[in-house]
Amino acid sequence: MSTKALHVAALAVLLQLSPPINARSLPTFQPKLLSQIHSSKLVHPTEPSIKYKANNLSGKRLLSIKECKENYVWSALHQRGGSDGEDDFDYEEDSEIDEDDFDFDMDEDGFNAVEGDFGEDGTVAMIVDMWRSTPPFTKAYLSAALAATTWGWINHKNQFPPYFTLKWNPVLKKLQIWRPFTAFLNFGPFGFSFFLTGHFVWTYMATLEKLSHSKPYDFWMMIIFGMVSMVVGYAGLKLSPTFLGHNLSTYLVYIWSRMHEGLEVNMMELFNIRAEMLPWFFIAQTALLEGELPLLDMLGLGFGHIYYHLKTTNILRTPKVLIEWYNGDSRFSKQLREQYKTISADFELQ
Repeated sequence: MSTKALHVAALAVLLQLSPPINARSLPTFQPKLLSQIHSSKLVHPTEPSIKYKANNLSGKRLLSIKECKENYVWSALHQRGGSDGEDDFDYEEDSEIDEDDFDFDMDEDGFNAVEGDFGEDGTVAMIVDMWRSTPPFTKAYLSAALAATTWGWINHKNQFPPYFTLKWNPVLKKLQIWRPFTAFLNFGPFGFSFFLTGHFVWTYMATLEKLSHSKPYDFWMMIIFGMVSMVVGYAGLKLSPTFLGHNLSTYLVYIWSRMHEGLEVNMMELFNIRAEMLPWFFIAQTALLEGELPLLDMLGLGFGHIYYHLKTTNILRTPKVLIEWYNGDSRFSKQLREQYKTISADFELQ
């Protein structure tokens, strides 16, 4: 067997053993996906900028590195969506392939580049790329939460900074008006629960913000409604909120689940559940981890239900002053519009 043929075989093994590119455990697919699969085109719901198109493999032309990656990812994601195991491509079983057909010009540097895409460095690069594509509000919120928690870990024995927690006496008597806002940066101390909550917020907040890319002020209104409802509601019920960031995550998950009803969601490659059951799965998960019923999280689901009802019935509307500010001529609003234009461009189908 010639060196070129060995190169081809090595590449095939590499692609089979490597994990799918940009494949996330949550969420997996949108309802439109089946029609997109049958038209040989797939658009990932949480990364609209990533588009894969299946190439025709029936000919003798060898695929390029880019095409190999695209077809491998398309195939992997198709199987996640419930492939029946049958081949969707038309292969010519009787076709004879000669070594001369493998016109595969790749040197050692080319294979090193491929290996880098699928190795540890490629995974880190993928995470960095995902962070860069995170919408501005979600990025700022997660950055502030990480900074506040890190400060508490360094100076307060891994406890959230006390001057950021929600206490009404300092708010009313000392005018520490930042407390109702900074309290939502509290995901809990550094640990498994912190990073799990951060992952949920990153996934669902970013997705909801991207879905509002053309009218981001509607997304801001959703966040404001959730924060105000929790602060006022918990005070009215005489409850002492601790991890408001975690409560906000359940609020976001509920809204996302209502917007994607009927969607099959893959849970960490273990099993699938329907999107509308996802918030209750998280409630059960929190109850098992904390050993008690998460009442505040359940209230977060309730506030999410109220928001969804008011929004879908057109009762809750974004104030005109917020819309006018976003569309205005201020320097900050112009910068925001430029950032959201990038997200909007990702939603344009090729």
